[in-house]
Amino acid sequence: MSYSMNPIGIIHSPFKEKFGIPRQPLLVPEAKAILVLLAPYDRMDALTGLENFSHIWLTFIFHCSIREQWQPRVRPPRLGGNRSVGVFASRSPFRPNPIGLSVVALDGISNKDGKLELLLSGVDILDGTPVLDIKPYLPYADSIPDAKAGYASESPQANKSVRFSERADKQLQQRNDGVELKSLIKGVLASDPRPAYKKEPQPDRIYGMRLYDFDLKWRMLDDAIEVIELAPVSVI
Repeated sequence: MSYSMNPIGIIHSPFKEKFGIPRQPLLVPEAKAILVLLAPYDRMDALTGLENFSHIWLTFIFHCSIREQWQPRVRPPRLGGNRSVGVFASRSPFRPNPIGLSVVALDGISNKDGKLELLLSGVDILDGTPVLDIKPYLPYADSIPDAKAGYASESPQANKSVRFSERADKQLQQRNDGVELKSLIKGVLASDPRPAYKKEPQPDRIYGMRLYDFDLKWRMLDDAIEVIELAPVSVI
């Protein structure tokens, strides 16, 4: 039996590629996004009462991770990329049905220029992601403090010091969103987005990730992560 599902909205987030997206939701509160509802689901009466909830569940499609064939085992970055587990024991985007689930903070609901939008924060979702459903988060049912978490029993440590080059600082000062953007960059880099098997400092290697309308260039030093610049997006 097959089922067809239609997206109810599209996510607009700072994350333009998979590298650099927080590994789980709510790890980077500064990561903000907008969920724009699509017709015929863009009706205010469909959201009546949702404003009373601080967090919501989003069910979405891993639209950039769709494969023709699924694999029963995957290698989670958390295990260093050299150990595998069953796909159903992971949160890998490469699944038989490419469906994701995230809990995010609901900061507000906006009806602007005829568009019904949900204002979100703490997101770990790629820009352009189709959303299938919204449900309110219920603390008494959805939070289990003494639950076992297998190989992911501890939260990723956001303990890296992040500093900015003179060039990067100047570029941020020239932007209207510079203050908020600096906080986002710190939050994203503090937990070191590199795969677990590539954690050795390589001062000569420049890393890059797409955020908003620029490529964030940074490098890993012995004692900190240094943001080098906010480079123009390369056009091929």
